[in-house]
Amino acid sequence: MSTMNVESFNLDHRDVDAPYIRVADVKTLPKGDVLTKYDVRFCQPNVEHLEMPTIHSVEHTFAELSRNHSNDVIDFSPMGCQTGFYLLMAGEPDEEAIRELVAQTLTDLLGVDEVPAANVVQCGWGASHDLEGAKKAARAMLDQRDSWSQVMKA
Repeated sequence: MSTMNVESFNLDHRDVDAPYIRVADVKTLPKGDVLTKYDVRFCQPNVEHLEMPTIHSVEHTFAELSRNHSNDVIDFSPMGCQTGFYLLMAGEPDEEAIRELVAQTLTDLLGVDEVPAANVVQCGWGASHDLEGAKKAARAMLDQRDSWSQVMKA
């Protein structure tokens, strides 16, 4: 198979062992700034997935709360395959710091009573949220924290 432009398309998804967090890409911009994209995988590809209202609630809550822990968060976006998210950060890769950021933010998520900006004024589909699903996904991810650095099957 030829190498593709999108890094994750070159990853054999049959060989990964979710959940995990890995560096998916590092870009140095023309003025020297560095961006690092992390693959924050909640579910085993092609085996399980998160439902869209759950994804939507994780995305809103993580995007809001992660910025309480880091000024380097640029974006937190869901994967179309519904198995995880991409976390885009300013700066060089620091996997341990990112695992801590994810853990802190998911722990915060467990304590919220409502999804931030889940309304028709601040969201394009304010009715499509599932906070309990988001909490269940966060708990499941946190329960496997010890394995987040293990990306490939043993």
